[in-house]
Amino acid sequence: MRVGGLGFGPASVRHLREGQAARVTLGGVEVGSLGRLSEELAARYKFRQPVYVAEVSLTALLGSGERPARYTPLPRYPGAARDISLVAGRGVAYGELRGAVLALGMEECRGVGLVDVYEGVNLPEGKRSLTLRVEYRADDRTLRDEEVDAMHARVVATLEEGFGAQLRG
Repeated sequence: MRVGGLGFGPASVRHLREGQAARVTLGGVEVGSLGRLSEELAARYKFRQPVYVAEVSLTALLGSGERPARYTPLPRYPGAARDISLVAGRGVAYGELRGAVLALGMEECRGVGLVDVYEGVNLPEGKRSLTLRVEYRADDRTLRDEEVDAMHARVVATLEEGFGAQLRG
């Protein structure tokens, strides 16, 4: 729909599982919710696997106006991807981590994605491991390993300081 600017934040929704629900916002206005169906409802309908649902106001999305599609050529130079596995508190959301990386304003940082979330054995109580993939690329040249290492070190330091996270070894 090319509406852009969608935001996601934690939410408490009656029919969704606590801790696995998010509110969807557009320009700071709530337009819906999404998440995993609560165990109570899943059992009532005899679902055998987890069910995820999304409720979004199409009226609000359509009323926001369409952003024009912009052509961008394929990159001429290769990118480099680096993964970061961090142990952080359960309250630290992926969106906050992603936002902190993008807020660094590094032109060569082209994207941040979530690779994995792990909770369980070998982690302290109230903690979880998040693995992020950060992509680096320059438009005018191939980045050297030293340049990518320096940018990546800056990203790791920002996440460790800003969220009390620790690199997972």
